[in-house]
Amino acid sequence: KSTLLPFLAEVSKDRDFASVHPVSALKRKGLEPLVESVLKLLPEQPALYAEDEITDKSQRFLAGELVREQLMRQLGAELPYATTVEIERFEVDGAMYRSGAVVWVERETQKAIVIGKAGARLKEISTKARLSMEALFGNKVFLETWVRVREGWSDDEAALKAFGYE
Repeated sequence: KSTLLPFLAEVSKDRDFASVHPVSALKRKGLEPLVESVLKLLPEQPALYAEDEITDKSQRFLAGELVREQLMRQLGAELPYATTVEIERFEVDGAMYRSGAVVWVERETQKAIVIGKAGARLKEISTKARLSMEALFGNKVFLETWVRVREGWSDDEAALKAFGYE
């Protein structure tokens, strides 16, 4: 305290802070006054989203993220850094969701890594992504997955924009 308090006074001298709170995460000291100060500064307003809304992203976007997740889980360190997923098709057909996902890589050798021996790795990625989609969407999902090569896509500004990167 003998070092901290003079330091806080010096740092705060020429600044207009709303408040300064020394906190010990280890001993959990000073947390309540910090929370009280922050709550006083936050504006009150109606909720921006409905209580049951879990995200502002579309189901199409979430489908792509679930395929991406399985790519990372299944390939680990083998995952080529220049890999992305594009959902080409996402349709609701009654109680069935039909989705077409393309895994884009930059070289044929990367394509072979993603597909695996006799397509086993891609099948595993697709199956687990489909099961995750069914759990999230609460419907049956038909998922088709392809791996395509587009050389240099990660350096192509138009391609990056098309894949949703800006």
